[in-house]
Amino acid sequence: MKKQLQYFILTAFLCMVSAYAQEAKVTLSGTIANKTNNETLIGVNIIIPEAKASITTNSYGFYSITLPKGNYTIILSYMGFDNVEESITLTENTKMNFTMPESGKALDEVVIQTNKTKTNIRKPEMSVNKLSISTIKKMPAVMGEVDVLKSILQLPGVTNAQEGASGFNVRGGSVDGNLVMLDEAVIYNTSHLFGFFSVFNSDVIKDLKLYKGGIPANFGGRISSVLDIYQKEGNNKEYHVNGGIGLISSRLLVEGPIVKEKSSFVIAGRGTYGHLFLKLADEPNSAYFYDLNAKLNYRINDQNNLFLSGYLGNDKLNFNNSFVNVYGNTLLNVRWNHIFSDKIFSNASAIYSDYNYGLQIRSVGIDWDSDVKNYNFKYDFKHYVSNTLSLNYGLNSVYYQFNPGTINPLTPASSINRDQLARKYAFENALYLSAEQKLSDKLSLTYGLRYSNFHRLGQEDVNTYANNRAVIFNPEFEIYEEATPTGTIHYDKNKTIARFGNLEPRFAVAYSFTENQSVKASYNRMSQYIHLISNTASASPLDIWSPSDQYLKPEILDQVALGYFRNFNDDKYSLEVEAFYKKIKNKTDYIDGAELIANDAIEQVLLNGEARSYGLEIMVKKNTGKLTGWLSYTLSKAEQKTPGRAADEPGINYGEWYRANYDKLHNLSVTAAYQWTKKWNLGAIFTFQSGKSATFPNGKYQYQGITVASYGLRNENSLASYHHLDLSATYTPKPDKKKGWQSEWNFSLYNVYNRSNAASYTFSQNETTGLSEAKRISIFGVIPSVTYNFKF
Repeated sequence: MKKQLQYFILTAFLCMVSAYAQEAKVTLSGTIANKTNNETLIGVNIIIPEAKASITTNSYGFYSITLPKGNYTIILSYMGFDNVEESITLTENTKMNFTMPESGKALDEVVIQTNKTKTNIRKPEMSVNKLSISTIKKMPAVMGEVDVLKSILQLPGVTNAQEGASGFNVRGGSVDGNLVMLDEAVIYNTSHLFGFFSVFNSDVIKDLKLYKGGIPANFGGRISSVLDIYQKEGNNKEYHVNGGIGLISSRLLVEGPIVKEKSSFVIAGRGTYGHLFLKLADEPNSAYFYDLNAKLNYRINDQNNLFLSGYLGNDKLNFNNSFVNVYGNTLLNVRWNHIFSDKIFSNASAIYSDYNYGLQIRSVGIDWDSDVKNYNFKYDFKHYVSNTLSLNYGLNSVYYQFNPGTINPLTPASSINRDQLARKYAFENALYLSAEQKLSDKLSLTYGLRYSNFHRLGQEDVNTYANNRAVIFNPEFEIYEEATPTGTIHYDKNKTIARFGNLEPRFAVAYSFTENQSVKASYNRMSQYIHLISNTASASPLDIWSPSDQYLKPEILDQVALGYFRNFNDDKYSLEVEAFYKKIKNKTDYIDGAELIANDAIEQVLLNGEARSYGLEIMVKKNTGKLTGWLSYTLSKAEQKTPGRAADEPGINYGEWYRANYDKLHNLSVTAAYQWTKKWNLGAIFTFQSGKSATFPNGKYQYQGITVASYGLRNENSLASYHHLDLSATYTPKPDKKKGWQSEWNFSLYNVYNRSNAASYTFSQNETTGLSEAKRISIFGVIPSVTYNFKF
């Protein structure tokens, strides 16, 4: 492995030296920003027709392109903004910053052609969905608030576990397989209030991109997807306020210059107050959340920018004071952008992330708190070698602190004793190098390599077991049981308990048949070293994170995808079709009856196996006109296999493939936005998903006078199909008003036809008939909402 690492570093060094050695003819570079507020724009298309060249801005609005000396036309194109066209004569390296004006709203008979969301045919980027905040804000605003997570749930290959479950699932993967970042800081829980709200305040979001496959080499540490979200930087020209007042929650954002056109700030907050009305009605249950976003930026000079961004959010769920659940995220990131030359852009980030999770269960008398903290340093470079080749390279180091549980008695009468489960520590490092290369007008490539290593560190006493097996099989009862430790080994602070290293190659190719159609293919390998230990998808799952060790192995993913992409009818319509196959090593499952809370030997309930998923995704989009939106459909299968470790062990489901927890055969979503008049915007979302897998009782028996349910094979049953329709209407009294007080009213209906989607089932015996019966438990019915939004 050391030789592999040395080879990787040497290769990266030679590529960089080669890049430096090239003589640039003329380089045009700079930044592109919103004309109104000087916010830099991510992913702007810069097209130079005379050179048949194009490039896009990076995550900080920077671009660089190398051309022969001469006269050129520069065309800038970006969704939601008017095109900008400018003539320029290049005789030497030139720095030029551009600004782009936002598009006006579409009139009754006018189609704004610059606001297209067409598919990028030529870019070797697939299994990627980019949604601008302008697109998200056109979607139905359920509960009066547009939502980032609800928007990505309408994309192919993305589902939620069930009604009332937090997070999202991508291509049959688990929630913990998603790398979710806000300004590069990792968020461990993305949901507020049973998944009904997300932690992302759309008012402060600038850009988001979801990678389902073909994931670039600069991302690592998760195996399902990457959701990369950036916050606004704040208006550095003038002060603005916007917000909304709703029936359940309200929000407020303030932004403006600190030093005009040099530094700015943005602060945004949200909160719910529905629990206050419940108290007035003597309702013992309550649920509320709040969050706060903040960002400062300071432009030192043309080569250096500083950013400070943060997030604080918290939820509290209280059920009759018998069950209290508190959880929240805290993030802080300090970033430095530096432009070394007109070809090399760099970003250094120092990041702190903290996720805490607590439970109080009165029936048990336990007060339990846990958390996971990480300290992250990243240094990334973007090197524009030529107009046909660009390099990305960098490093990343993360130090983890895991507290699986601090336990206290809830009351003086509680039988629970104070305890501190063993804290765990880990160190994860990575180096990466990737290239994006245009070989011809028709053929483009992206290829790269990431090397990651992981060290599980002391200070801790680690159990040892006979034959190194923490789980044993009882052949008499044909069940798996917790093994009894044979002893312990003490590891001092920072001593390595276990170490892992993996090479993670990435590759993607795009071949364009014509200007309007192409095929793309990708392959990527990824490693995941930290895991969410949870055997439930309930509204309040047990969020216990744990690092890999000698028992809990890192998950290794290999994924391939093949797709066909086409734009129709002058880019008014787009079609995307993708097929994918994923295979995962070291997929964890649990023995029957696994106890996770306050378990200081979690390895005693874990079994290692493998997983696979495969499917077909189709997305049809209407990009322009009064009616816009898309239809997405996914046909997929997600399975696991946990075989026995010896001939006398059956494994789970006799070692055969069985449905994964998040397997959903069909996933259909229709999203539509309609500009009815200048004052009225209408929206609708319809969602249908096959029921997720479940294990139901298939019989019962008597044991010492007690009726006990018996179960069949794991995950051989399904919950009922999940579907609902959401509608919204937005009324803008003065749509042409662009200054001063501007407002709108949003009216919405969630779950219009009051579908009782199953969060779970309970099984019991009818006291009157004596027959067994199943009851569906649903969380949400039809929910109307009115919100008043404003800005000035």
